[in-house]
Amino acid sequence: MKPLTLGISGASGLIYAVRTIKYLLTADYTLDIVASKAAYMVWQGEHNIRMPPDPDEQAIFWREQAGNPSQGVLRCHRWGDVGATIASGSFPSLGMLVIPCSMSTVAKIAQGLSSDLLERAADVQLKEGRKLVLVPRETPLSVIHLRNLTTLAEAGVRIVPAIPAWYHHPETIEDLVDFVIARALDQFEIDCVPLKRWQGGKTKGNGEE
Repeated sequence: MKPLTLGISGASGLIYAVRTIKYLLTADYTLDIVASKAAYMVWQGEHNIRMPPDPDEQAIFWREQAGNPSQGVLRCHRWGDVGATIASGSFPSLGMLVIPCSMSTVAKIAQGLSSDLLERAADVQLKEGRKLVLVPRETPLSVIHLRNLTTLAEAGVRIVPAIPAWYHHPETIEDLVDFVIARALDQFEIDCVPLKRWQGGKTKGNGEE
């Protein structure tokens, strides 16, 4: 099975990345992870935990954060290592998921900039015609944000905002997070998140819809 590239930007909501890693590793996928420089700062600010920069140590770190799944393969790359495997179009890949995705990352990808490995890896997906899925987490959205997202959508990028639903009757924050993750992985035809999917409207006994 080809590996999936996972980008983690400096947007708030790193729980999305952690639980995505958990489900993909548990389903025995191979992941190539690159966290942006800003992601280190956000993790420190949100959780008061230092993310190790060394790739081998970071792989252990992500497994621990994800509950230590024993399955799957996890490879981490330094954010500044633009010579990494995932920076080349010749490296086979299922595509790339950026979760969560900051508006700064959206803007740079939309303009074809590759100032770090995350942006370069995303640019590779575009030029190779592979799947690129972004999960932006920002509110409110300015007209500049919307134009950048439109540019990416027109280029074939799938935009999956971090907006949960309630028809699956969520009871925890994790339920809300998992809904977004499931919809993002749907874009790769990956179904490894336990989710109560919509089964169509049901008529209540009193005749109301």
